[in-house]
Amino acid sequence: MKARVTVTLKSGVLDPQGKAIEGALRSLGISGVASVRQGKVFDIEIDGGDAAAAEAALKDAADKLLANTVIENYRVEVLP
Repeated sequence: MKARVTVTLKSGVLDPQGKAIEGALRSLGISGVASVRQGKVFDIEIDGGDAAAAEAALKDAADKLLANTVIENYRVEVLP
């Protein structure tokens, strides 16, 4: 079974990497970019077929390791 954990900064947290990417896009002549926020994506393969158990385990992993929950949000998706 495959799963994806997406980690992003909370909305009130400054994102200097996002600002740098935004500036770089403008310098490349890409117009219409209002703002950029960066994050992380973890694609994980899990043994077994219990989607609910996999989701619970990944939420636990995100809380303990994959995300800094003080400044980041995360979303867990168990993929078909």
